[in-house]
Amino acid sequence: MRESFAAVAPAQWARPRPGRAELRLDALLALALAVGATTTSLLYARTGIFEKTPALWVWVLGLALCTLPLAFRRVAPIPVVILAAAGFFVCGQFGVPEVLVINICLFIAIYTVTAWEPRRALAAWSLLAITSAMMIWLVVSLIIASSSTEDFMGAPRYGIFSAYATFAVIQIITNLLYFGGAIWFGLRAWRAARTQAKLVAQGRELELERQTSAAQAVALDRIAVARELHDVVAHHVSVMGIQAAAARRSLERDPERAAAALEVVEESAHATVEELRRLVHTLRTPENEEGSTTIGIAQFPLLVEDSQGAGVPTTLIVAGEARPLPMLVDVALYRVVQEALTNVRKHAGRGAEAAVRLRFMDDAVEVEVTDDGIARRLTSRGERASASPEGAGLGLRGMRERIGAVGGTVSAERREREGFMVRARVPLAEVPAVAA
Repeated sequence: MRESFAAVAPAQWARPRPGRAELRLDALLALALAVGATTTSLLYARTGIFEKTPALWVWVLGLALCTLPLAFRRVAPIPVVILAAAGFFVCGQFGVPEVLVINICLFIAIYTVTAWEPRRALAAWSLLAITSAMMIWLVVSLIIASSSTEDFMGAPRYGIFSAYATFAVIQIITNLLYFGGAIWFGLRAWRAARTQAKLVAQGRELELERQTSAAQAVALDRIAVARELHDVVAHHVSVMGIQAAAARRSLERDPERAAAALEVVEESAHATVEELRRLVHTLRTPENEEGSTTIGIAQFPLLVEDSQGAGVPTTLIVAGEARPLPMLVDVALYRVVQEALTNVRKHAGRGAEAAVRLRFMDDAVEVEVTDDGIARRLTSRGERASASPEGAGLGLRGMRERIGAVGGTVSAERREREGFMVRARVPLAEVPAVAA
């Protein structure tokens, strides 16, 4: 019994205490059983089956011990089953004329210990002790009755298969089934309650995971939107700022140059609006996002042209055999080059030149944007700083997020001489060589 308790009742779970509604039901049950036991005992006494009845106080004590403690059966299961067993013993030993309701009461008490007692080892030992005591009392009573010819209507006592021996076997089997049934039903109730509690806990965990996933999805969407806005706006606005400044400086002495600069500003503004519209459309209809983009490494010449138009001489170098790239990789590399050229215009200083290198390798694709800018940040001690250009942290973070999402890496560092370098590398599935 102890092993079966341990197998179905892990120590980490305890059944919740009963609520007020359950306690009220137990009180009503105890009251109903007390009234029923009193009624049936009077009826049994009237039938004359019990020739001798005990004193009234023994009668009341036995029935009260069997029924009334059940009002607290789920609060204190073990004390209740001990009192019910004591009452059962009083009724049986001293001849209280009641055999129906007191059996029901003891069954309920044993069931409750198995189904509700949180201290499972103590419950197992208590039931073992009570069941053993009851069986010993039954066997002793049967042995004593075997020596008297007045009991059991004078049935023969001699022989292994005598009528009395058969009666004794039936009594023992009946009581074993009685106690075993109460314990078995209690264990089933305990298992059902534990399973229900486990399902409720899993439901809470799933709900918490759902809320966490939803919050993470919102956060990721916000990051993606911020990254897209940064990539779209920063590139064109930097061009617009540079060209607007050039137009302002040359407006009086060179109106044609100022007009050309303002034309670049106008074109950049139109391009910004168009990309923002595309971004808003993608956010509103995400199902159309796949395949709807028109940006990628094929647009590197346009980025180079924009950079040159902004006053930064830029060259594009392609090494290796070009081949189609996955859409996400294509877009990510485009955004890296776009952001890197934007940082060149903002931080490299006047007279800086930039170079964009696109390398196709057997197992990877790599882009590299370098400049020979003369602008350098100095620390408070006049030492050369080794970090990225001031204000470029958000852009570099966006690059790493984009390239990291497609399994690549980004490195950004100052060159040994002058300038800055940004390199993004994305591994690809190796293309097998065709046999000759």
